[in-house]
Amino acid sequence: MKILSVSDIELNLIYSPQIVDRFGDVDVVIGCGDLPYYYLEYIISMLNRPLYYVRGNHAPVVEYGTEWERKFPLGGHNLHQRVTRSPGGLLMAGVEGCLRYNKGPYQYTQREMWMNVFRLLPGLFWNKLRHGRFLDVFVTHAPPAGIHDADDRPHQGIKAFRWLDSVFHPSYHLHGHVHLYRQDAVKLTFLGQTKILNTYGYQVTELPIEID
Repeated sequence: MKILSVSDIELNLIYSPQIVDRFGDVDVVIGCGDLPYYYLEYIISMLNRPLYYVRGNHAPVVEYGTEWERKFPLGGHNLHQRVTRSPGGLLMAGVEGCLRYNKGPYQYTQREMWMNVFRLLPGLFWNKLRHGRFLDVFVTHAPPAGIHDADDRPHQGIKAFRWLDSVFHPSYHLHGHVHLYRQDAVKLTFLGQTKILNTYGYQVTELPIEID
């Protein structure tokens, strides 16, 4: 199964008709936050693939246009505090936002992030019973603690995310939030069996899962 994941920055490569030529063979699209709803809707309309997303800390509560307003990308599936299975059999769960640093939306304390993660546990155990594995892809905006994060409070990693990766071993943990400006910036890190990938801009990944 091939996944296109996007976050944080709009790219002409994606927001143009050439998206079909470059990414027309993907099976699922995942948004890791801080992208306009219209951008995500464009991806859905052009690729005709299911899109799952979490909101970033810069996501608007309402996105206004000249003739419309949006509180979410139409056609997208919000993963926040949810465990779900895509039509192709991909097991996903997600948590939105980042560490609280002001009074903006989609920000949480470390304790609140623990609660967000704990709400996923019943679904993860159900996955294990029904499908033989807990999770394929963990989707967040912020990174886990100590991996791809930074010292400033808005970009500090989340302790609960690292715990989930260590205990439930998803194949991938896809996140955004930390912008990558250097060619040698680290974007992929292993934590045990889990590949933690910063999807700033976009990334294409493949999982050895046969589509149902």
